[in-house]
Amino acid sequence: MQTTTVQVPTADGTAEAYLVKPDGDGPFPGVLMFMDAFGLRPRLAEMAGRIAERGYAVLAPNLFYRSASGLLVTPEELADPEKRGAAFGRLGPMMQKLTPPRVAGDTGSYLDYLAAQPGVAAGPVVIVGYCMGGRNALRAIEAHPDRIKALGSFHAGGVVTDGPDSPHLAVGNITGEAYFAHADNDRSMTPEHIKALEAALDEAGVAYTSEVYEGAPHGFTMSDTSMYNAGAEERHWVNLFALLHRNLPVG
Repeated sequence: MQTTTVQVPTADGTAEAYLVKPDGDGPFPGVLMFMDAFGLRPRLAEMAGRIAERGYAVLAPNLFYRSASGLLVTPEELADPEKRGAAFGRLGPMMQKLTPPRVAGDTGSYLDYLAAQPGVAAGPVVIVGYCMGGRNALRAIEAHPDRIKALGSFHAGGVVTDGPDSPHLAVGNITGEAYFAHADNDRSMTPEHIKALEAALDEAGVAYTSEVYEGAPHGFTMSDTSMYNAGAEERHWVNLFALLHRNLPVG
């Protein structure tokens, strides 16, 4: 496995990113991985590596590059609910900077960079996102349906809002497959939100799966936080790898 930290040029600066590729010459299909709000850290590198082990080239960019680089949170902030709340006080303004036009532009830069890497296969990629990364991964596939073949969104929040730019309102742009795994009892993605998302997907004729992971809290894939749920994490891997195999088979 080849894991490096790279610098991705964008219209607004430079985004650091993890680039993880299997050993060998490839070509390896591409996967774009959007982080949760806690940013790039060992857990994200580990998850990117697990995807790469299946034969994929994975790029995981720092979506907050306009505001900060390096580790954004401490292990104590991840583990302690009170300290985690304080961390969100810092991270909230960074999330607000990720407007739909910026996400669309950044995604184009990430796709260009990944496609230019040696050993990466030509053609569309699959995008996977976690928490706020799931919301922005949805925006990414809506903005680049010709370059992103499928979406895997896990415990995403804010997918359905009252705003005119709510992510669920643009699902009609999606031409590929979408998979949504929702956390149980998630205030940022309530049963009413899920119904609204599914109604929009049905109306647009999108090929999708939307399911609730019962008993799994928001952030259930992240083993370095107190929200981790081992059973839900494993279920997520099963469904993510199936999505990858259907859309970008390897071997």
